Amino acid sequence: MKLYPLQFEPIFKDRIWGGTKLKTFLNKPITSDSTGESWEISTVKNDVSIIANGAFKGKSLNELINEFPEAVLGIKVYEQFGKQFPLLFKYLDAREDLSIQLHPNDELAKKRHNSFGKTEMWYVMQADTDSRLIVGFKEKSSPEEYLKHIQNKTIVAILDTKKVKQGDVFFLATGTIHAIGAGIVVAEIQQTSDITYRIYDFDRVDANGNKRELHVDLSLEAINYETLEAQKNYSKIENISNEVVNCKYFTTNFIPLDGHAKIYKHGESFTVYMCVDGEFSLTTDGENYSYRKGDTVLVPASLTDFQLIGKASILEIYIS
Repeated sequence: MKLYPLQFEPIFKDRIWGGTKLKTFLNKPITSDSTGESWEISTVKNDVSIIANGAFKGKSLNELINEFPEAVLGIKVYEQFGKQFPLLFKYLDAREDLSIQLHPNDELAKKRHNSFGKTEMWYVMQADTDSRLIVGFKEKSSPEEYLKHIQNKTIVAILDTKKVKQGDVFFLATGTIHAIGAGIVVAEIQQTSDITYRIYDFDRVDANGNKRELHVDLSLEAINYETLEAQKNYSKIENISNEVVNCKYFTTNFIPLDGHAKIYKHGESFTVYMCVDGEFSLTTDGENYSYRKGDTVLVPASLTDFQLIGKASILEIYIS
C-alpha cells in the first residue's frame, strides 16, 4: 500500500504548570485547564502515536515502521536506528514556570536508564510580554557551587535568563540546565527520550499537597558547568529551507512560505513539518493535504518530490 503524509492523534499531558493555550492558540481539543504538552509524534513506551488520517488510520507509528521500515524512516535512518523512531515532537504551553531541569547524554542515559539521551531545541511560537527562559549558567560553575545554591534555594541567582519573543530558537545540548518560563508556547524537537533530571521546582505542591521528586544527585555527573550560547540566529529567506540547527541527532530548517516551495528528497530520512504559523498545503502525486498552525505532519522517506503551497511559517526536520 502506498505511503502518504501522516498526521497523528495528539497525546495530551496535564502538567502542574500547564494551561489552555494549546486550545486557544493552537486549536487542540483539550478539555483540561492545565494541559502542558501535546505530543505530536512519539514512540516513547506507553505513548506511541496513532495515525489519524488516510488508509492507515488507527495503526500505530510503530506498526507502520515494522511493515515499511525503509520507506517510512529512510535508508540512512534505518541503518542507524533500526526500527526505532529516533525523535519526539511536542508543543508546550507554560502557564507557569517549568521546573529547572536538565537531561543526560546518550552514554549516561544508556547506562542508567537504557534510553537515548535528550538533546532538544525550542522554537518560541508565542511569548507574553517580558517572558523569559532559563538556559545554562551566567558564569562557569562547579559541582560544589551548584550544590550550595541548591541547598540554599538560590540556584536561580547563578543561572542565565533570556527574554524571548516569537521566532526565537534555543538549542539545548545534553547537560544544559534549562527551564521554560511562564507565558511561553514552544515547539520542541528532541531525541526519543523521556528522561528528565528535575533539580528545583520552586517548592510547588500538587493538588494533593505533594512536592514533585527532585534528582539532584543524578544531575551532578550530567551537568555541563561551562557557559554556553544556546540561542540560534538564522536566515528567513522566503520559500527556501533556512538552516537553524544542524546536529548529529537532527537538522531543523525554517521555511517562511509565501507562495510555493518545491521540495526534493533522497529517501535517506523521513521529514517532519511543524506549522508554527499560518496555513499551507502539501501536494504530492496529485493529492493535496492541508495544514494550519499547530499541525504536525510526518512525510515518509519514500515521498521524495512534493510542493508546499500557502502562507505559513514552517519548521522542517530530518536526520542528515
